[in-house]
This record gives sequence, C-alpha cells and structure tokens, in this order.
Amino acid sequence: DDMANALDPRQAWEPYKPDDKNPWNLKKVGHLYRRAAFGGDWNQLQTGLQLGPEKLIARLLSGGPATADFEKETLGWGDIIRKVNNGPQATEWWLYRMLYTTHPLQEKLTLFWHNHFATSYAKVLNAGYMMGQYDLMYQHALGDFAALLQGMSKDPAMMIWLDTIQSKKGMPNENYARELMELFSLGIGNYTETDIREAARALTGWEIKDGKFFNNAAQHDATEKSVLGQTGRWKGEDVVRICLEQKACPRFITRKLFRFLISDTLPMPPELIDPLAERFGKDYQFGKLVETMLRSNLFFSEHAYRGKIKGPVDYVLGIVHALEARIGTTNLARSLETLGQNLFNPPSVKGWDGGEAWLNGQTLLFRQNLALTLCETRKREKEGDRDTQPLPILLANRHGKKDDAELVDFFLQLFLQGDTAADTRKKITDYAQQTKQQKYPDYWSDSRKAEHRVTSVCPLVLTLPEFQLD
Repeated sequence: DDMANALDPRQAWEPYKPDDKNPWNLKKVGHLYRRAAFGGDWNQLQTGLQLGPEKLIARLLSGGPATADFEKETLGWGDIIRKVNNGPQATEWWLYRMLYTTHPLQEKLTLFWHNHFATSYAKVLNAGYMMGQYDLMYQHALGDFAALLQGMSKDPAMMIWLDTIQSKKGMPNENYARELMELFSLGIGNYTETDIREAARALTGWEIKDGKFFNNAAQHDATEKSVLGQTGRWKGEDVVRICLEQKACPRFITRKLFRFLISDTLPMPPELIDPLAERFGKDYQFGKLVETMLRSNLFFSEHAYRGKIKGPVDYVLGIVHALEARIGTTNLARSLETLGQNLFNPPSVKGWDGGEAWLNGQTLLFRQNLALTLCETRKREKEGDRDTQPLPILLANRHGKKDDAELVDFFLQLFLQGDTAADTRKKITDYAQQTKQQKYPDYWSDSRKAEHRVTSVCPLVLTLPEFQLD
C-alpha cells in the first residue's frame, strides 16, 4: 500500500535523494518554495532546479547574506509605528517584511508561531506590544522552543491578551494557565482542571511596568502547588518548565508543524511522529525539526504535494512574488482582511481554522478579483520610462516571452510549474487565440491589443483550482 510506505517512519523521515523514479524537477522546487517561503519567482525556480534539494534547503534555512541589512532598514519604520500606536500600519509593516525579506522561511515560521500563540491587536490595543511579540517569535522562529515559550509567558501583548496582569494572590486568573497547556504546549487530554487551577496560582503577581514584564512579589502566591505531578513552591517559570518536561509537549508541537509543513489531512500515527518528537524534546531546537521535515522523503512525496489549501497570505504573496512586483502593502493588507486573514488580528485564541475554512463562495470571488487587480496593476519597467505597463507584460518582456504558446507555457510554469491537465492548457491557449479575433475599439493600437491578451491570460491561470492549492 502506497500510503503505508509513505508513512513508514524508516522511509518517511530519510532525506529525499532524487532518482529516475522520483526526479528533482520544477514541481518539487515550486512545492518547496510554497511551503518554506511565500512562493518563488521565475529566477528562484530556475536556480532551485540547478541547485538541487540539499543546497536549496540549506539556502532557505540560512537566509540570504543581506538579511541583517534588511532587518535594520525595517526596524526604523517599526519605531515610528510604535510611537504613534497604529495597529493597521503594523500589519502593513509585517507584510512588507514578508514580501521583501531575504529570509522567507524565518518569516513563514513567524507566521506559524503567530497562529500558535494567536494574539490580537483588537484587545491588546498597543502596536508596540504586538510588534514586540512579533520580534520574540521572529527571533526564535527557527530556534529554541523552550526559550520561546518562557519568553511568550512574560510577553506584554500575551499578558494583556490572556489576562495574566489581572492575576493576584487570592484571585488567580486561569486564562493563561489554561491556554499554556491546551493550545501552547500539551493539547487537550494531557492535563486536568486541577493542574490549571494550581498553575494559575503560580502565575500570580506578573504585571507590566514601564512597558515591560514585572514580577510583583507582594501579589505572588508563594505557597505550595502541585502541577502535573510535581509539587513545590512553584513560580510561573516553573510551570512553563514542567509543561516542557511532559512527554506530550514535543509530540504536540511536532504534530502541529507536520500539519503546517507537510499535510493537514494525512494521518499521523504515533510511530511516525514519536521518533521526531523524542529527538525534538531533548533540546527543543525547532530549526532541526524543521530541517528534518523539509529534507524528508515524505515532504517530497505525492501525499504532501498540493495537499493543502493556500491561506490568504500565501495566495497573495505568491502572486506578487511571481509577478516580480515592487508594490506597497497598504492595499494588500486590506485585501487580506477580505480574504479572512488579518495579520495581528486572529479571530480567537485558537488562531485561524485554516484548511477548507479559507474557501467559500465569497472568499473565492475576492481571490479572483484580487488576481485580476494585480494583473492589471501598471508599473514602469525602470526609472525614467514614460509609459507604465501591466505587471504581466513587464514580466513577459523581462523573460523574453512573445507569442501566445510561449506566454501560456510561461505562466503555467511560473504559477503552477506546468502542473495542469492537457485540456486545461488547451482551453487557455484557445482563449488566447480568441482574444486575437476579438472586436477591439478602432483607436486601440496593436500593442494595446497584445497587452490585453496577456493581461487576460495571466489572471485566468491564477483562477484555476490548482492555484488555490499549496
């Protein structure tokens, strides 16, 4: 049974080595760029093909040499947004970082952690705190999960979001203790209500002072508590440590990453997950866990390929990257909101549901409209040019694609790595032919007619069902 072979842990987590039966090709490069970044442009796809899996994954894991410069450049803007406390601008700032970063995997995993530690500006109402939480997640995105969990427990945005700041001796608030166990480290069934009540007492006295975490000893319940089978005069840090010591913790995080990087529908039998979880639980080095999954046979198998529905961020940024467009992020942030993923504003402490929840009649229509708008967006090829041209035209010219057959092939390779049925390709080619016979206004020049053809074919490819899949 093919599925059983794919999920055989001895095979599944072995590094993928290309061979005649399972070659390294453009589809695999595209798959890697969708999962470990926000899609790739034409040059990245071609370079990835030449590099091979080992080198390309190493490059994605380490980021580009210019990452530090890029981070410096965007930090200054961050300071301004903090000063004026502008929540929507914080969202635009993060989108800008996702779009133009030289380390897309780090941003992608920051998005993973944002969904894991889902915190919303709607309640926190402090852009500085939200961006501080972003910094914490970004810093640890490929690093130490134990350090991230301890840091998150004292993070001001989180302390407001889950009411830790209201937790006093004699009046403990249970919200953070509950979500720490249920959503952040262990999962339902691995703790009791008593564990939550006891842990909440350990978390009393934690406050924010001058915008930073402050431990108010006078408001801390210093008596003995029993949490998950361990008894002592525990403080908040001890509760986090005890959670990290549970067998359920590395397993819970490994399963969540599996859903994110590999598949949200494949079964996850213990014999598949446990070997990875055991290794992860020894040192909580998240980057190593990510690397094992990205390099694996299972990641590059047909069971993982296009097996997820693209989230709005991936859908939007994937198009912008492929079009090689330098565009502002204000309108993109608004578009994401209509598509159902407003960054820094997840719907609840559980984050976004994802999967099929991303698509319904309305969001599908919004996706199609957005694809059309992006394909009609006009830019100058270079400074000093008088005329603007639509993005797909600039792109086709840049890569020397001229006639209809070339253009159709180019867009199908770029956006779908040629992953289309023959009849779909024929329909699109026929459509390009028909636009030639179309009646155009007399005053339209030949170049404008040709332009219209390209700007019609490109969004057609973006509205194919395959393009909705990750």
